[in-house]
Amino acid sequence: METEIDPIKYGVLWERVQAMDRKVDKMERQLEELVALANKGKGGFWMGMTIASMAGGIITWVAGHLKGG
Repeated sequence: METEIDPIKYGVLWERVQAMDRKVDKMERQLEELVALANKGKGGFWMGMTIASMAGGIITWVAGHLKGG
């Protein structure tokens, strides 16, 4: 049994594989950007929580000193 590879079908298949490879590369880059954005947002959230906690502490301290003094 002799099998022959059709160069046209092989070329079409090769081009499809290349196109899929480019799409996967693009998806990987987009996923990396999304992860970076999520990490940046997480940092911003915790920074906001820190600032809010500090502001609450300062307000409590000032209110305590105004009431007692």
